[in-house]
Amino acid sequence: MMTTTTNSELVICVFIHGFKGTDETFGSFPERLQHLLSETISDAAVECVVFPSYETKGELDKAVVRFSDWLTNLTVEKEVASGLGAGKAKIVLLGHSMGGLLAADTLRDFVNSRPDPQAPLWPRIIGLVAFDTPYLGLHPAVFKTKATKAVEYAQTARTVGTSVLGAFAGAGFGASKASSSSPSSNPGTPPPPATASGWGKWAGAATYAVGGALLAGAAAGATYYNREELGLGIDWATGHMKYVGNLWDQDALNRRMEFLVNSKKQEGILFRNFYTYLPPTPLLSDAARTFVVLPKTGSPAEPYFILARNGLAADPVEAHTHMFSGKTNDGFYDLGLQAAQLIREVVLDDRAPAAPPSTAPDAKISEAVAPPTTPPSDIPPSPWAATSSSAQPLDPAMAEWGKEWQ
Repeated sequence: MMTTTTNSELVICVFIHGFKGTDETFGSFPERLQHLLSETISDAAVECVVFPSYETKGELDKAVVRFSDWLTNLTVEKEVASGLGAGKAKIVLLGHSMGGLLAADTLRDFVNSRPDPQAPLWPRIIGLVAFDTPYLGLHPAVFKTKATKAVEYAQTARTVGTSVLGAFAGAGFGASKASSSSPSSNPGTPPPPATASGWGKWAGAATYAVGGALLAGAAAGATYYNREELGLGIDWATGHMKYVGNLWDQDALNRRMEFLVNSKKQEGILFRNFYTYLPPTPLLSDAARTFVVLPKTGSPAEPYFILARNGLAADPVEAHTHMFSGKTNDGFYDLGLQAAQLIREVVLDDRAPAAPPSTAPDAKISEAVAPPTTPPSDIPPSPWAATSSSAQPLDPAMAEWGKEWQ
């Protein structure tokens, strides 16, 4: 529910789920964020809205059109209900995974479709906060992790099948093999007579056939019982390709990234991307791991990527898909506080008189992609200043209200 508005501002935070996400992707995160912002932003009504579940299939452009229409209708509805008038609702887009791509392309579409480039943006989007969005691509280790798990399942199936096959042999199915080999060890002993039914001969063939079936069945069984794990890796690989065909188009990725980096200078729009980070873990990985490819150190895009540590997840995909729960992400509460701090500051900054557009040349992101093997720094970039390299403390009010977040 929206805070009753006798306020002079309306802030709407719109959450967009990612690939195969649902309305429940964000859990209690939107509700908690709304409470924090309502208590720390004076004279403003704050509402967090989750974009309804949508099919993450087909062309991204079509999804952009659907979301743009929905956001336009939502903005009109909220502005009319608030009584503040057109252009008074401040919109912050928050996208998880592919939802961040959808948010970025929607923002770009609104910016570029204005009749006059100097006209105010409507809907009045003032910020885009992404959560583990692969703006520069998926880290190759994501596919390696899932492929490794698939191999482990196959090896387990083979072990199970071999064990069962051995059990059959021990139970008597291998008797004919033992008896047939005894003459060679003692040529003077005649072989035992064959039974009328030919059981001994049939048993050898049956052992081979049944054993092969059991091995195949064990493999299929292991695959079935681990189908969610296997499906996760396969779906992430193939599904991402179908939904976002240009995810491996470096030029398209660079153009999107360039637009987002320059959106602050040209439009005054906040942009940050929280990326999941798994620290080195004994017995699991000697190196830090991420779900997304990170910008190169010193590139224009680097300060806009914010480290979001997760010490509970087993691999980057698990960290990515379970980002919004304190049970699966020990960095969940800090993530919420940092996101709230960002949104609060962009709302307050927007109240100040607008500065003239920058005449500085656009940032170039063509060299922004870091080598896949380069581990991220263990020191998180500041979530509050794109030009700062050291963390700053939370605003006192945010820190105080943050106690309730937990």
